[in-house]
Amino acid sequence: MSVKIKICGITRAEDAEALIRLRADALGLVFYEPSPRYLALDRARALSRLVEGHLWRVGVFVDAPRKTVQRAVEEVGLDVLQFHGAEAPDFCASFRLPYLKSVSMDGAADAQAQGQRHPQALAMLLDAPAPGHHGGIGQSFDWRRWPRRPAFNCMLAGGLDPANVRQAVRRLRPWGVDVSSGVEADAPGIKDAGKMQRFVQEVRGAERG
Repeated sequence: MSVKIKICGITRAEDAEALIRLRADALGLVFYEPSPRYLALDRARALSRLVEGHLWRVGVFVDAPRKTVQRAVEEVGLDVLQFHGAEAPDFCASFRLPYLKSVSMDGAADAQAQGQRHPQALAMLLDAPAPGHHGGIGQSFDWRRWPRRPAFNCMLAGGLDPANVRQAVRRLRPWGVDVSSGVEADAPGIKDAGKMQRFVQEVRGAERG
């Protein structure tokens, strides 16, 4: 099975179109207002329509009220939800969509415990610990904390870029990889087409190797 490739924090149509050409698997639309990659519903809706049928449209939330998540699901059109806060399993599953649940990787036990707590999750998103933040800080965690033989899908996030993702895929064999700042140009949310292309190529090369 191919490693799922998700590019998060998409804010521009040209970047979404590039992901279609590159045959990535998913793009992330951020609905967390403090984030510099935050999208209002109208902008998110336009990007969603552009990639519909080509990419999974993943809505990213952090401890959002139910009505906020539900409105995005209904008005934007989302295929997968991604929760980065302290959301309970019942809350995550209540929208009847596949979901990803982030885990702050302070230790391997964290991933195992959270995976058991969220048995309905499509995958657990293993990210770098970031006190006061909710992912997206462009730093990796100690890969020695990666869970051994997990009974659930694990998506790797945190500090990935075209230079290290091949090693990550070969070493950890994740179900998927998630990148944001590692393929950006000079500003959050503005992706670099060349970096995205190299990132996808490195993942696919790791699979073949």
